[in-house]
Amino acid sequence: MDAPKAPQYNPGDIAWVLVSSALVWIMIPGIGYFYSGMARSKNALSLIMCSVLSLVIVSVQWFIWGYSLTFSKTASLFIGNLDNAFLRGVLGEPSVGSSAVPDLVFCIFQCMFAALTPALAIGSAAERGRLLPMIIFIFIWSTLVYDVLACWTWNPNGWSFILGTLDYAGGTPVHISSGFSSLAYALVLGKRQGHGSIRQAQEFKPHNMSNVILGTAFLWFGWFGFNGGSGLASNLRAAMACVVTNLAAAVGAITWMCIDYRAERKFSALGFCSGAVAGLVAITPAAGFVGPGPSVAIGFLGAVLCNRAVYLKHWLNYDDALDVFALHGVGGYVGSVLTGIFAESYIAALDGSTVIAGGWLNGHWAQVGYQLADASAGAAWSFFVTYLILIIMDKIPGLSLRVDTETEIRGLDAAEIGEVAYYHVDKVITVNPNGEQTVVKEQVKQVFLQDHPQGHQTEPQDMSSR
Repeated sequence: MDAPKAPQYNPGDIAWVLVSSALVWIMIPGIGYFYSGMARSKNALSLIMCSVLSLVIVSVQWFIWGYSLTFSKTASLFIGNLDNAFLRGVLGEPSVGSSAVPDLVFCIFQCMFAALTPALAIGSAAERGRLLPMIIFIFIWSTLVYDVLACWTWNPNGWSFILGTLDYAGGTPVHISSGFSSLAYALVLGKRQGHGSIRQAQEFKPHNMSNVILGTAFLWFGWFGFNGGSGLASNLRAAMACVVTNLAAAVGAITWMCIDYRAERKFSALGFCSGAVAGLVAITPAAGFVGPGPSVAIGFLGAVLCNRAVYLKHWLNYDDALDVFALHGVGGYVGSVLTGIFAESYIAALDGSTVIAGGWLNGHWAQVGYQLADASAGAAWSFFVTYLILIIMDKIPGLSLRVDTETEIRGLDAAEIGEVAYYHVDKVITVNPNGEQTVVKEQVKQVFLQDHPQGHQTEPQDMSSR
């Protein structure tokens, strides 16, 4: 009796998914730099640390049970089981995502998505959230929110997948979940000290636009793997996903910058970066279902509506420090609905195997209803479960979510991490008649109270004389 043949895979498909995994990985520090630049200098390092901590915490959670709860092959309509806990049995069999790649390759690709999502969500806690409770929160949140939504959406047994929702790369599991969870986090924590005060308004401006642009560059670069790799194959559909991703980001950046120029008569770098991210978020669920023309509309509408959503925090009086809800919650929701309008069956069929009814452009009028059901359920689940997790944690001794007033004023870099992002070096130099310079005194100072209401303050870190 002949032994069963091992599954055969295309090495090009495996290579592309592995490269895409690395591209998504680089988005995680990209989020850190993006957030870091938008915060005040005394909290810059803490936000980069929060992002990379998300990577390591979720990688462990994914190994323990995250992958199994999300993608076990005998999952229920709602959540998976522990058949693949500790990656048991995850090796060379065709994956639940696609028969084109083995389980192990699919596992590491999806791990990067799972690690990125809480890094997005915790941005609203910037400058006032304690690090230890945040670490615990990331583990719990990944289990009760991300894994559940990803199972609904991408596991063939999930109710949203069966319903016929179209979500190519994570409109609901990644962006809607992180955006609406960030809103809950902001509401539970409350406002930062002095936020909303006219006298201190200048203190809450981004401190380093170079970091914001660097973070945006990492994100845009990584999004080619985020969207391009989500088809799990190296083919024409992946190429189209990359094209529409880049185009939507470009249109979003131009649109937001033009809106800001109309108001301020300045070509805002922050507006450029925010618009690019809004376009990238909005195109995410649609990337493998729409062509270049619709991607322009998605990038434009995503930027306009996210721009308007930024002002919700003033109207509703909450402090979303880094506009996570406006960019990811609203952007993901808008993108999901627009997917139901612009999805076309011929784009999905570019991989040679996917068959969909399409959206309104194909006369499939029910598709927007499916999209609304998925997006609304994801938003509600993310917000209420996150709110409940945070409220319970805040009542547990030792797990209070917010730092005290003194720590907040001092800055989380010095208080929570004990290191700072920036140092200033003061030198005293003498010059002799021959033009030769001699360093008489050199003093290195940590900068962690730059944004204190009383002005710029520093603390000596090291001193040497020559």
